[in-house]
Amino acid sequence: MKEIISDNYTVWIGDNSLSKLDVSSYSKVAILVDKNTKRDCLNKLPKLRYSTIIEIPSGEQNKTIANCNFIWNKLSEHHFDRNSLLINLGGGVIGDMGGFCASTYKRGIDFVQIPTTLLAMVDASIGGKLGVDFDGLKNQVGLFANPKSVLVNPEFLETLDRNQLVFGFVEVVKHALIADKDFWVELTKTNFHDLIWEEVIAHSITIKNKIVLSDHKEKGKRKKLNFGHTFGHAIESYYIQKGTPISHGQAIALGMLIESKMSNLTEIEKGEITTYILSNFTLPYNPAKNKLIQFLLNDKKNIVGKISFSLLEGIGNCSIDNLFSANEL
Repeated sequence: MKEIISDNYTVWIGDNSLSKLDVSSYSKVAILVDKNTKRDCLNKLPKLRYSTIIEIPSGEQNKTIANCNFIWNKLSEHHFDRNSLLINLGGGVIGDMGGFCASTYKRGIDFVQIPTTLLAMVDASIGGKLGVDFDGLKNQVGLFANPKSVLVNPEFLETLDRNQLVFGFVEVVKHALIADKDFWVELTKTNFHDLIWEEVIAHSITIKNKIVLSDHKEKGKRKKLNFGHTFGHAIESYYIQKGTPISHGQAIALGMLIESKMSNLTEIEKGEITTYILSNFTLPYNPAKNKLIQFLLNDKKNIVGKISFSLLEGIGNCSIDNLFSANEL
């Protein structure tokens, strides 16, 4: 089992990570699930004392204030006090929304993240970013708050279909592109089926954790993690509004394709990234930029009315606060 120390919590990675789940000091315990994690993952938790299971619908389209109201109501209904615990068992939606609800209920109760998707394991559960989508915009309402711990059990990956696994891998690729050229080379030379997930997950978390520790509130270096996400979130919001949501990983893969072309890279590097992404990820239609402008202009990262991008300065290196007007795009 691997241990990664973050700001004021520990990330445990390995088949025995769930043994670190200790609820003995809490007055009440709730487990937040969706139908998939209730069916496939709940029975993998160690036997523990809990007060209630809260089930919400799965999917990004359900990461809403309305479902937060449902969670808060359930906590109130079961008389949860400030010495209670919420365990978030699921992917990015569960972790983001569950953490947000825990951090705002009675001004904050403890929560533990148990990510069950690759995307949540390497990205969403790490770094304390929490929130929900609002008014058709991705992660428009939220806050920064850390969990008590993050327990990463790679065995949960066996519950995923191939598409979920592949599109979670997009964030691993992003971490390599922004901060670790050697890791990028290793990924490009290794067949997807031959990856050793515990090692890949631990390395990817280590990259993100190092960046987050240097800039918890995203005032500087942490913005590097937004590579691919400015266009990516706009694309994701476009498809949500259209009523045909795509996965976060698909949107970010498209975003990385666009933003790598905007980056200060050699043509060889741009070609290398484009070839790798198109060869490894099946992507949806890329909307025309005029369809995305409304989302780009409302991006929470914008500065003085300009759209802010984190762009590559070579593979393994990333610059922040690259500002463009809508016309320049």
